[in-house]
Amino acid sequence: MKNFRQQQHRPKKNTLIVGREAVIEAMKTGKQLERIYLQTTVHGEVIEEIRKLAEQYLVPINKVPVEKLNNFNVSNHEGCIALISKIQYQDLQDVISFIVEKGEVPLFIILDSITDIRNIGAIARSAFCFGVNGIIIPDKGVGALNEDAILTSAGALEKIAVCRVSSLIKTVDDLHLNGIKVFASEMTATKKVYDINMKEPCAIVMGGEEHGVYQPLLKICDEQFQIPMLSDFDSLNVSVATGIILYEVMKQRTL
Repeated sequence: MKNFRQQQHRPKKNTLIVGREAVIEAMKTGKQLERIYLQTTVHGEVIEEIRKLAEQYLVPINKVPVEKLNNFNVSNHEGCIALISKIQYQDLQDVISFIVEKGEVPLFIILDSITDIRNIGAIARSAFCFGVNGIIIPDKGVGALNEDAILTSAGALEKIAVCRVSSLIKTVDDLHLNGIKVFASEMTATKKVYDINMKEPCAIVMGGEEHGVYQPLLKICDEQFQIPMLSDFDSLNVSVATGIILYEVMKQRTL
């Protein structure tokens, strides 16, 4: 079977920051970056400074061959190009506090190692439609929230809070401290999705397309559940599964 992949568009030049010093200055002045592309062969003090700042500001770094950088069709990139974020990332604790102050019951989606931007976009669309307060993503190992992801989400990614965190393990601890339970979608779980009480404050972990939820993360979740299916097919697409789960949450909270 042929593997048909959706063509991704080259970022517009006005969404790029080109050159090492320019990328450093952007981070120091608080500009939000989606990710940094570093040529695999570059080294030195300036590169180390970029790495440290990227770690501080939770900006993913992709090490790429020079051909990838040349494909951006810009000159004098010095082995370093950053993509300006189209999403304004928000602090998780600030979002939680805002939700509680409004008197709402928190509901979050946690994306663990989901790399397909079409799935991320579709998840965001369902999340916005079913009343999710925020989407939590790690700073590494997740697809870029670029123009293609926003297009797939029908603009939902620009309307819902997105929180980028350094560690999903630590984030679960932070959610617990705020009285928010964490449930994981896991196809081998014994409980069904409708057996879980989702009327209470909760966050739902959706695992990556290939390996599911990271095992250490799975172990610290409060509950695991599965979506029952009539056939013995491997699994549902992650964005479809998310929509089904969020409908169940909405049903429990509104009926």
